[in-house]
Amino acid sequence: MLATRGVAVVEDPRYRQHRGPAGHPERPERLEAVGEAVAARSGELRPLAPRAASDEEILRVHGRALLAELQAASARAPTQLDADTFMSPESLSVARLAAGAVVDLARSVARGETRAGFAAVRPPGHHAERDRSMGFCLLNNVAIAVRALQQEEQVERVLVFDWDVHHGNGTQHSFEDDASVLYASTHQFPYYPGTGDFDEAGVGTGEGFTLNLPLPAGCGDDEYVGAVQRVLVPVARAYRPEIILVSCGFDAHYDDPLASMQVTGSGFAALTTLLRALADDVCGGRLVIALEGGYSLRGLREGTTAVLDTLLAPETPPLPADVPCERGSVLGHVVACAAEVHAARHRDLGAS
Repeated sequence: MLATRGVAVVEDPRYRQHRGPAGHPERPERLEAVGEAVAARSGELRPLAPRAASDEEILRVHGRALLAELQAASARAPTQLDADTFMSPESLSVARLAAGAVVDLARSVARGETRAGFAAVRPPGHHAERDRSMGFCLLNNVAIAVRALQQEEQVERVLVFDWDVHHGNGTQHSFEDDASVLYASTHQFPYYPGTGDFDEAGVGTGEGFTLNLPLPAGCGDDEYVGAVQRVLVPVARAYRPEIILVSCGFDAHYDDPLASMQVTGSGFAALTTLLRALADDVCGGRLVIALEGGYSLRGLREGTTAVLDTLLAPETPPLPADVPCERGSVLGHVVACAAEVHAARHRDLGAS
């Protein structure tokens, strides 16, 4: 697909005003590494100014009690919400700015104003539950954007793919009973937050529309790319979303201090290529990528470069070669387990 409508990027120095205690891995310097990669392609990117999410947008996903709790915590900041999650005086306003930016970027792509986009925001969001901030996350940026698309842009079906190394419990729980959102996740398992096993496949009318692909520690490009090729892509093609949102953590990178995966910059490029090709196939190229985790500056720089290079290519790059899926391999196990859980809806899942 030709990049006739360009690629938008959200980047703003105010995202660095959210601060935890010294030594906290979710630190402002993360965005310096991301910013270096953005700056290298800035002349080709369409800048999109962020704005704060409104109470109405936030309350489509979160409870009013959580918003009140965050407002109270902001007034007494610096403070701690749980063992991992902190607030400085500016944190809530920065979190609103992150959520509003992802909403507006998703709207721009849904309306056809831009072909695709990357939101370099923080704090991350995918762990934030309806009534609880956790795991470095205050507000669930991607979930808030999904509900905005559905309420305001009449989007009926959305794919959220979460490739952060941690399972996005908050996003899954926001949509697990809702067939209008297909939530899919690759993540290290067992690992924080402990959710995301194969059999978590949705509930009620949402049964079958949660697709978890838990991976053991040590997995790299082949396992991630192979799982997307053999499971996510065929499920998403059958679902035919109208837009794809990616919860994009770079903490599966081999250099990340908080995880044990081995994904390279080339791996992130291959994942982005698969998602861009999928978007071309099912939803007119509409693809939104929003930053989640990633705590190695090298990993953030390499991952962002890979994503932007792939999005900005005049045409979708060639698809990566099919990863062999041998019986007894890690990939073979992951594909077989996913196929067993989802066999009723997808009979040939896992075939090449």
